[in-house]
Amino acid sequence: MNVQFATTALNTRMAFLVELATRLHKYGASSPRLEMAITSSAHRIGLSADVWSSPTAIIISFADLAQGDEGRLAQVTQVVRLLPGDVNLDKLCRADEIADRVIAGELDLREGFRLLRALEIPDTPRQQAGVILSYGLSAAAIDALFLHTAWTDLLVAAFVGLMIGTITILSATRPRLQVASDAICAMVATLTAIVVSAFVVPLAIKSVVLAGLIVLVPGMSLTTAVREISSQHLVSGMARMGGAMSTLLKLTFGTVAATQICAVLHIEPRDFALPALPGWIDYPALLLAAIAFAILFRAALRDWPVVILAVIAGYLTTRLGGEISLSISGAPFGVFLGGLLLSAMANLYARYAGRPGAVIREPGILLLVPGSVGFRSVSYLLERNATLGFDTGILLVTLLISLVAGLMFGELLIAPRRSL
Repeated sequence: MNVQFATTALNTRMAFLVELATRLHKYGASSPRLEMAITSSAHRIGLSADVWSSPTAIIISFADLAQGDEGRLAQVTQVVRLLPGDVNLDKLCRADEIADRVIAGELDLREGFRLLRALEIPDTPRQQAGVILSYGLSAAAIDALFLHTAWTDLLVAAFVGLMIGTITILSATRPRLQVASDAICAMVATLTAIVVSAFVVPLAIKSVVLAGLIVLVPGMSLTTAVREISSQHLVSGMARMGGAMSTLLKLTFGTVAATQICAVLHIEPRDFALPALPGWIDYPALLLAAIAFAILFRAALRDWPVVILAVIAGYLTTRLGGEISLSISGAPFGVFLGGLLLSAMANLYARYAGRPGAVIREPGILLLVPGSVGFRSVSYLLERNATLGFDTGILLVTLLISLVAGLMFGELLIAPRRSL
């Protein structure tokens, strides 16, 4: 423990740690990493902290180490109610830097608390426009990389992505809209695809809808949930799993409702594929996806090269692994290799750059997470195609297990030196 903290008021130290935990939660830290970060920080400023984190709450019990066993008996418990956080790499890195500077003695606790609070500023119009653009770019990139449809499908998917990004930004300040935003976005995406296919140009409707909704599909949440369950954070993992499943159900309901509305209005879609995109489009699409994810996760400009490298390396490793092992296990083995590489890269980056490994890990695995498979599985079940639905569900579980195993083995290969 740094000696300077021994004379600092207990309430001041607790307030700093609670604010730090709130920021880390809000900016996308998973429960195991948040708990490790706060426990380690508390010990270095003379406190013992028992931390319990879930997607919607944080509970921390503090005790003063200077008081020995008596201090442990006189614990103070803080309960913070929160909404599930979204990944914001820039603010996550800034919060981590503030904590490091406070612990190193460069800032006092009150100044650190003030700087953490100062991170709570709304996005500027320029930042909001960037997020909306990232939705459109992500939809176009996913359509080209994975769905391999026609140019018209790609353009419509990008337009759908822009609309969904706009709805998402508007819902951030409107609680009633936010609750139903997933279903509304799915309805808008499906209605747009069907109307365009009926009156403008034929489309591969399911592919266009999936590409447009790809950012909302909770593949990252499903992956984090399985990681938390595998690390014995059972309450947080199951809660996150429930949230992801509810999102899948809302998205699926929105698509089904839009289809029924069009049927009632006698709008007949022309649902068939036009000539597919050329093979060379994969490479610019991959670069486009990397840039879109850097914007989507709000990475600082200094981290853009690292984010782009992580996305490209993760995708190429997964693709290569799937191709060389096609006779054995195919996609699951490729996903395992991609997760292994990204986890090791994230720990190396955190060790030598002194910044959170989340800068590499979070955007890097976005192309690996099987959220689209979960969406298709639920869609098949609602269409009463039970056989295909269960088969797709088994594939979802296999891919999730492969990805989480890769992330865990990556941490065994190169041990993390930082909590984040």
